[in-house]
Amino acid sequence: MENVTDRTSNPFGMKPPCERFVPGYGDANADFHVIGDYPGVHGGESTGVPFTGEPSVRLQAALAEGGLLEATGDRPAVSKTFLSYLHMCVSEDVPSQSEYDDMERFFDAELRAIAAHVLLPVGARATRYVLENYTAQAHKVTVDMEELHGTEIRGSGFLVLPIADPSDWDETHHDRLVEAIDDLTSTDFRRETDLGRFTAGSDPYLVR
Repeated sequence: MENVTDRTSNPFGMKPPCERFVPGYGDANADFHVIGDYPGVHGGESTGVPFTGEPSVRLQAALAEGGLLEATGDRPAVSKTFLSYLHMCVSEDVPSQSEYDDMERFFDAELRAIAAHVLLPVGARATRYVLENYTAQAHKVTVDMEELHGTEIRGSGFLVLPIADPSDWDETHHDRLVEAIDDLTSTDFRRETDLGRFTAGSDPYLVR
């Protein structure tokens, strides 16, 4: 099943309770969902697009080399990829935990609407949130971003590929991420179940 929308920015019309926000951006039928923290950390306050501007130049370059972006910039051309934040509101200060909690409903609705096969959380907060809420691996994994960067974590529902915060990258992180994406996309990474056995006929019925 595919989403019937060709809107790249805010394809599901999210309306969070804030004056300025950076909505999800990309392919609504994405296989890959890149998840960041909030605009003040990963960019987009002036462009309205996640992972744009100085904070994420290096990340965009690695995603492009890995084939998840077709072009970089303030409005990157995506290739089966969706970009979004845990907390999409533009804020001068770091959001409080209650503010993150209030935005959870918007993020969760968007994540489940996209239903990507692979989640790529960027930074410790996003990685911890994804592991705790969308896998059964949280109690088995220590959130050490240097160790987890570019390492596949297979959960029951999503495949997770954590990414260290771009502000912490050294000269090795780019190549490690590109190599990890190349390795991942060279395999059958899709997280699908064939429910065709429960329907009439012999045709497969694949769901994420």
